[in-house]
Amino acid sequence: MGATGPDAALPSRLPFEIIRDPRAMRARVEDLRRDGLRIAVVPTMGYLHEGHLSLLRAARARADVVILTIFVNPTQFGPREDLSRYPRDEDGDLAKARPCGVDLAFCPDAAAMYAPGAQTFVEVRELARPLCGEKRPGHFAGVATVVTKLFNLTQPHVAFFGEKDFQQLAVIRRMVRDLDQGVEIVGMPIVREADGLAMSSRNAYLSPDERRDALSLSAGLAAAEAAFRGGERDGAALVAAARAPIAAAASARIDYVELRDADELTPVETVTRPAVMALAVFVGTTRLIDNRVLRP
Repeated sequence: MGATGPDAALPSRLPFEIIRDPRAMRARVEDLRRDGLRIAVVPTMGYLHEGHLSLLRAARARADVVILTIFVNPTQFGPREDLSRYPRDEDGDLAKARPCGVDLAFCPDAAAMYAPGAQTFVEVRELARPLCGEKRPGHFAGVATVVTKLFNLTQPHVAFFGEKDFQQLAVIRRMVRDLDQGVEIVGMPIVREADGLAMSSRNAYLSPDERRDALSLSAGLAAAEAAFRGGERDGAALVAAARAPIAAAASARIDYVELRDADELTPVETVTRPAVMALAVFVGTTRLIDNRVLRP
C-alpha cells in the first residue's frame, strides 16, 4: 500500500469540481445518489488548517464522494463580531483540500444561499442556550439553519465535524435526530499545535505575545484533567483549576469556564458521568474556544 499520512495524496473518485450555484449542487448530488454512491460532506467556513484536513481524510475513508463546503455564514455572526475580517483564502483552501481526496467543493456566496426576504430559521432550544449560546445570541440558530441548508443541497449520508466546537456538534446531532434528517454525524478529535494550542482559523489574528498567552487555554484544561485524575470530582474545584492558568495570562480575559454534562450540557456540581470542561477566552480581541471531556 502507498503512504497514508497527512502528506500523502488520497485518491478522488471523480474529477475535481468547484460548484457555486446551490441548484447546480443539488442536481449534481441527485445524479450521484442515483448512481448509488455514498456521499460525505465536511462543512467549513474556509481558511483550512490541519484540523479541517483531518476531517476530509476521515471522510475520504468513509465515502465514495467527498464534498467540501466553504461558506462564511453571515447568520451565525453577531453585529459586533468578526464577519468582515474573518480570514479567507479560497485558492489556498482548495490547494490544501485536493490532496485529501475531495471530489466536489461547494463554494457559494451569501446572496446565493439566502434569498432576499429569507425568514426561516432552525432553532435547537435547550442545548443552544448555555455557553456560546448565552454569550452569542442567535449564533446557533444561524449554525443550525446553514447546516440544514447545506445538508439539503449536498444530500450526504455522513457529515464530519470537529469536537473543538463541542456545543455546535451537540446542537447539530440533536437537530439531525429531532428532524429525522437521516445524516450520520461523526465528531472528530481536536487537532492541536505541537505546544497544545487547539487549531483554529482565528489563531491567525494573534500577535506573538497573544499566541503565547493563548496556551493558557490548554494549560487550564490540563490542570482540570490532572485534578480529575487525582480524584477531584467537585465541579467548582475543577473549574477553579481550569481558570487559574488563564487568569494569570496577561492578555487573556475569560468569557466563560464551565463544567457541563457531556450529553445535555446541563451544569455539573459533582462529576458522576462524562462531563465537558468548556471554555471561551478572549486573548487580546480574539475569542478562542476549547474543551476537554472528563470521563469517570
